[in-house]
Amino acid sequence: MTTEKVLTPDEPSKIKASGFDPGLLEVGDAYTRHFQEGPSEDTLIINMGPQHPSTHGVLRIVLELEGEYIKKAEPVLGYVHRMHEKMGENRSATQYLPNMGRTDYLHALAWNWVWVGAVEKLGGIEVPERAEYIRVLTNEVNRITSHLLWWGAYLLDLGAFTPIMYAFQDREIAMDLLQRCTGSRLTYCYFRFGGVSADLDDVFMDGMREFIPYMRKRLPMYKALVTENLILRKRVEDVGEFSQDICRRYGATGPVSRGSAIPFDVRRDEPFSVYDKLDFDIPFYEEGDAMARYLVRIDEIEESLKIIEQCLDRLPSAKGKHIVDKAPKATYKAPAGEVYYAVESARGEVGVLLSSDGGANPYRVKLRSPSYCNLHLFAEAAQGVLLGDAVSILGSLDLVIPEIDR
Repeated sequence: MTTEKVLTPDEPSKIKASGFDPGLLEVGDAYTRHFQEGPSEDTLIINMGPQHPSTHGVLRIVLELEGEYIKKAEPVLGYVHRMHEKMGENRSATQYLPNMGRTDYLHALAWNWVWVGAVEKLGGIEVPERAEYIRVLTNEVNRITSHLLWWGAYLLDLGAFTPIMYAFQDREIAMDLLQRCTGSRLTYCYFRFGGVSADLDDVFMDGMREFIPYMRKRLPMYKALVTENLILRKRVEDVGEFSQDICRRYGATGPVSRGSAIPFDVRRDEPFSVYDKLDFDIPFYEEGDAMARYLVRIDEIEESLKIIEQCLDRLPSAKGKHIVDKAPKATYKAPAGEVYYAVESARGEVGVLLSSDGGANPYRVKLRSPSYCNLHLFAEAAQGVLLGDAVSILGSLDLVIPEIDR
């Protein structure tokens, strides 16, 4: 098979004259940009997505294959872009709160927290100690629900159906508890400037006390059923190996970088709230492969349970305030200035750069998405791997596409 050279997108007449039908692809398409020289006669170009089940969102990856091996790969983004950053400049700080739960819907409380924290830092808003412990507690429960969904979905991508049933069974218990205090089951908007919207009741507290030992008993079952399974290990060990250099070059954080022996975690290295008062470990592995990233997330479930247990034990009495007396109203105007605030989500460092000129709306909002950085390792790491391993590598990144296309 021979192909004509595809010319630059700004020369549509030459493209048409070359015999290539420009109607097949939009001008400026990633295909044209990345494969400018055209494939060789021994390669095949295919689209993985944008509606591919293993991408878990509207993500397209253009792959050039030589046999069963990937020669080139390029992610194509923007299919669900909703201009969240621009929306932040057209709403008051309070009105913008619900937007955060629509970015990373699997760990919405982390994004809810990063916006609240940025506004509080800029405005010098104090947060009661009880509210700080409630934030940490609920954030860690949300981290567990995120990791459970990833665990089940990842194994489903690799061909195992049963684990996702266990994952959702356990996740439902945690979501029922979060629903009780937040009023939501997914896109949480629970944190407020100066605290949280509602206090925890005895039913929630008792339910969490029961969930901790229950979940700890489930983890050995996860290990026996899946982690030690030879079929899984053949699909993830020595697959998608990321060096520390590539992680640093692309700004990878979270379980992706910790799977490559970079034990950075915002909760410990740049402590916020009351995390510096709590005892927990930062799991990391040196192998840098998909298995290492898998193990980091499984270990993090246990660490989150440790944090939750400590929060329950140290939570100030119910007489403590869950929000400041004079909490900012819907018309709150952040003072002029600029701040950066970061928290650790299930996928890595989530950050907000907030600039204010003292007006009704923020002057500039910039969101730092861990999935965006982590995804871009794939293009380089996928070169030379089998097509079947691309699914394993992508799944090990735990991507949330709306977070990328914010």
